Amino acid sequence: MGKYFGTDGFRGKAGVNLTVEHAYKIGRFLGWYYSDNGKKKAQIVIGKDTRLSSYMFEYSLVSGITASGADAYLLHVTTTPSVAFVTQSEDFDCGIMVSASHNPYYDNGIKLINSQGEKMDEETILKVEEYIDGKIPEIPFASMDNIGVTVDFFAGRNRYIAYLLAQARKSFKNYKVGLDCANGSAYNIAKIVFDALGAKTYVINNHPNGTNINTNAGSTHIEGLQKFVVENGLDVGFAFDGDADRCLAVDENGEVVTGDAIMYLYGMYQKERGHLTNNTVVTTIMSNFGLYKAFDAAGINYEKTDVGDKYVYENMVKNGHIIGGEDSGHIIFSKYATTGDGLLTAIKVMEVMLASKVSLSELTKGFVKYPQLLVNVRVTSKEEVNNDAEVQAEVKKVAEALGDSGRILVRQSGTEPVIRVMVEAATDEECHKYVYQVVDFIKAKGYEAKA
Repeated sequence: MGKYFGTDGFRGKAGVNLTVEHAYKIGRFLGWYYSDNGKKKAQIVIGKDTRLSSYMFEYSLVSGITASGADAYLLHVTTTPSVAFVTQSEDFDCGIMVSASHNPYYDNGIKLINSQGEKMDEETILKVEEYIDGKIPEIPFASMDNIGVTVDFFAGRNRYIAYLLAQARKSFKNYKVGLDCANGSAYNIAKIVFDALGAKTYVINNHPNGTNINTNAGSTHIEGLQKFVVENGLDVGFAFDGDADRCLAVDENGEVVTGDAIMYLYGMYQKERGHLTNNTVVTTIMSNFGLYKAFDAAGINYEKTDVGDKYVYENMVKNGHIIGGEDSGHIIFSKYATTGDGLLTAIKVMEVMLASKVSLSELTKGFVKYPQLLVNVRVTSKEEVNNDAEVQAEVKKVAEALGDSGRILVRQSGTEPVIRVMVEAATDEECHKYVYQVVDFIKAKGYEAKA
């Protein structure tokens, strides 16, 4: 993991630890790097979400890219998966998405996408960081007719919409579908897609003003959609996050259908039809224990990766698996996309409902979510806690006590001096008991950081 770029790009508070200078330098480096030091004219596509600062970062990136002699193609407000799709399908050298995903409006981020529509490789990201830190000699400015141009590229977004429409196998006619666009990137795409597919579409949170993205809306605040689905008698609802690479669903009863539940129903659907490649679904270590119990009962194998859809996708590509994701709603269908795509996920859930001719609640009956408790402990040293044999012995003691009726997961935060202790068990009481058995042990050993 780099100094600025984590598993999901360069993210921070706009104007504080992510500035227009950062964006300009990223544009300068990428424009020069993909132009092969002036030997060719690179083409880079850019998308952005609806937050206030996305415009200034977009323009800063464009300034850097064109000053280095490359051309910048603007998709304007669009989704992260659409940038990935366009980058790959239109043969761009790379893609950039300006978004902080599910974060509040005052944060922003810059996500880099390679020419294959995948998250950028670590080697290139480290070179970008070296340039930001002044470790690479200054890049020459383009001049005269070598200066890059900017192109409005609405056509790319339209092709992405056409691609989504082509993924639906049947009409959504007679289905009442709710969409929560989180006042984000999906606001100008989602309704178009579902209307075109024949659904009777009901939309909320599709009036972005620059500061209301993700505010009491979308997949991180799904209670609004739950109420909306019940009040309007809808068949199903889908909630996206700020850049629409996530999707959670709500069934006809107003119950939340998480990413784990979506992976379950789609995995079952593919297995029943003999199409679940390798009979395997890829999850992260944070998927619910109930998902694994449900897969065991169904005879479906699973693999676990580190947290981050990037790692899920890497596993899928390496091993040829077709479905994977995170409970948060990053679901990857590797036959159709290189990244999590909220709109594609919604279409695939509809596909299963239409093919099965049953309600969403019926499709998820076999998945029973286990109670879970996660407690964060701010510590003086994550490494010392991880390497403490007595702490590990205490964790092992809990794991043995839980047996095959639950699990404990202890991991360190990638960005904070925090140890996360999570237990899943049959009851809330068991979760509380075993989480605090380990948390209190860590504190008793003197690792807790004092405020």
